[in-house]
Amino acid sequence: MLEVKSLFNLNDKIYRVLANEDGIILAQLCSPTPPTPEIFNVDDLKDAFAVSEEKMWEQTGLAPRGQLTVKEAAVAQERFTEISPILPYVFDAMQRKSAITSAANISGKCKRTIRRRLYLYLAYNDKNILAPREAKVKELTEDEKNFRWALNKFYYIRNGKSLKETYLMMIREKYCDENGNVLEHPSEHQFRYFHGNHKRLQTEYISRGGIKDYQMNHRPLLGENVQQFAPCVGTGMLDATVCDIYLCDIQGNVVGRPVLTLCVDAYSCLCCGYSLTWEGGMYSLRNLFLNLISDKVEICRQHGISIEPKDWPCMQVPAVLVTDRGAEYASSNFEQLAELGCKIINLPAFRPELKAPVEKMFDLLQNSFKPYLKGRGVIDVDFKKRGAHDYRLDACLTLKDFEKIVLHTIIFHNTQRIQKSFPYTRDMLAEKVPPHAAEIWNYDVQKGFANLITVSKELLMAVLLPRTKGKFTRRGLIVNRLRYHAEGYTEKYLAGGDVVVAYNPEDVSIVYMVEDNYKEFGLIESRYLDMTLEEVSAFNEDHRQLLNSYKEENLQGRVNLISHIITIASEKQPKVIANLKDIRTTREAETLAIHKDFIKEAKHG
Repeated sequence: MLEVKSLFNLNDKIYRVLANEDGIILAQLCSPTPPTPEIFNVDDLKDAFAVSEEKMWEQTGLAPRGQLTVKEAAVAQERFTEISPILPYVFDAMQRKSAITSAANISGKCKRTIRRRLYLYLAYNDKNILAPREAKVKELTEDEKNFRWALNKFYYIRNGKSLKETYLMMIREKYCDENGNVLEHPSEHQFRYFHGNHKRLQTEYISRGGIKDYQMNHRPLLGENVQQFAPCVGTGMLDATVCDIYLCDIQGNVVGRPVLTLCVDAYSCLCCGYSLTWEGGMYSLRNLFLNLISDKVEICRQHGISIEPKDWPCMQVPAVLVTDRGAEYASSNFEQLAELGCKIINLPAFRPELKAPVEKMFDLLQNSFKPYLKGRGVIDVDFKKRGAHDYRLDACLTLKDFEKIVLHTIIFHNTQRIQKSFPYTRDMLAEKVPPHAAEIWNYDVQKGFANLITVSKELLMAVLLPRTKGKFTRRGLIVNRLRYHAEGYTEKYLAGGDVVVAYNPEDVSIVYMVEDNYKEFGLIESRYLDMTLEEVSAFNEDHRQLLNSYKEENLQGRVNLISHIITIASEKQPKVIANLKDIRTTREAETLAIHKDFIKEAKHG
C-alpha cells in the first residue's frame, strides 16, 4: 500500500502520494511546473514502483536548496504561509478551488501564482522549493566584453587611467576602422553603468594603488584594539626615527639630527626604554636594550631629574618584541634575542598602524617640544622646499640638552598622560587604577600577569653581538684571524673543529663561545689588546704593506747571497781522495789556531 508523501514511478513519470482513502489515491506529478493533482485507482498502479527523493530530483532537474540566506528563507516562509490554508482541502477539488481563490484575495496575488506554488510544494514536500531560484549567470554582450577588456587593460592596473581615458582607449582599440574612424559604439554612460554595477572596491583599491596602499589607507579596521594581541604587559613595540631638530656640539658646530629609538609596551603604552644617538642600526638597538634593563632612577639622576621607581618601573626585557621590516630588525643579530626566550614578530612593510603605540609615542614626543623650540633647530613643514629656511643655522642645543627634553617628555607620558582608549576591566575600575601608563603597568605586574624576562647586562650584550665561525687549532681558538684562549679546552685545541663565536667589533680583547653558555675567551696576542676589529684590520694591512715595501730589496739580497756563495765555492774543489784519518787531531789544531781570549781582546780594543 502506498503511503502518503511517498514517491512512485508510473510510465516513466514520478508522482507523490497526497492522500489514500479506500483505494482512491490522489497524487501530484513531480515537475518544475506541476499540473493539477490526479486521481488513481489501486488497479491503475499495478506497474508502479517506489523511487527515492534523489532519483526524483535527478529526473526532474530541480531540487530544494539546502542552504538559504536569511532573506531567501523569509521569502520561502512567506509563500508557504500563503498556501498553508489550502493544504487541508487538497483532496476535495471544489474546496481546494475555493481555498485558492480565498488565498489569492488575501495575499493580493493572482490565483495562477497561488496554484503554481501550491502544486510545486505538494510535488516536492519541502518549503525550500518555494525560495527564489538562483539567478543564472547572464552572458555578457559583445559590448560588455569590450567594457571588461578595457577596464582590465587600462583601469585596473597600477596608476591606471581614469574612467574617461579608459573609455576613449576602448573606442580607439575596439570601435575604430583601420583608418581610425569611429564606428558605431556604446555611450560613455553605458560604460560607466557597467563599471558601477560590476566594480568591487577591494579589487579597485589593490589593483590601482597596490596592496601596501590598501593595507595602510583603505582596508576595513575591524580589530578590537592593540590589546587584541597584547593581553598583558610584556609586548614591546620597537621603532626608530630621525628627530625633527638639528643639534650642535658644545663648541656650537652643527652635528645633525639625532636618531631616537623607542620601546613601548603595547598593553599599557608605557615607554619602556629609549636610545638617543647619532648612530642607527644595531648600535642604537644595543643602546636601547641596555637602557631597557637599566635603573631609570639612576639614568634620570645623571641628567639632574628626580623620579620615583614607580614612575618608570621597567627594568626587564619584554618577552614579545614587535618590529617592522627595518634592516636592523631583520638581521640575525636581533633574532638572537630568541635565545633569551623572546618571541619576535615582524610586521608587514608599510603597516605603521599595527604598532600604533610606538608611532603615537613619536608623535607625542615631537609635538611636545616642537612649539617651544622653534628657532632653535626644529624643522618646520616647509623643510627642504624651495626657498625654505635653512634650519641648520638655528641649531643651538647639544645632544645632552635634547636628551633632558626627551626624558621629561617620557616621564610625562608614563606618569601623567591620560590613556583614554585603554580597555579597563571591572577589577581595575573597582580598584580605581589611575589611567596612566606607569600605573597600569604596575597594576599588571603586581597581579602577576606581566610577561617579562630578567637578564643581566653582560648576557644581554653578548646575545646581541654579531656571530661568526671560530676554529679550534693547536694555536688556540681562531676568530677573525686572531688567536684566543681559555682554560680547560686542551682536548678541543688538539681535536680541532668549528664553533659559533660572538665577537665585539668595538674591542677584540674578548670573544664568547656560544655553544658553552657564552664562555669567555681572552686574546693571546697582546699587541691587539683594546683595538677595534677595524683597527686590527688596518694594523695588519699596514704591516702587510710594510713587508711588501721590502719585497724587492729582499729579492735582490737573496740573489746577491747566491752570487757570493757561488763565487766563494768556485775557488775550491774537493780532493779526489780526502784524508779522513786523524779528523779529531786536525779539529783540535784548527780550534786552537782560532781560539781567542775575549778579556784580552776587550782590553786591547
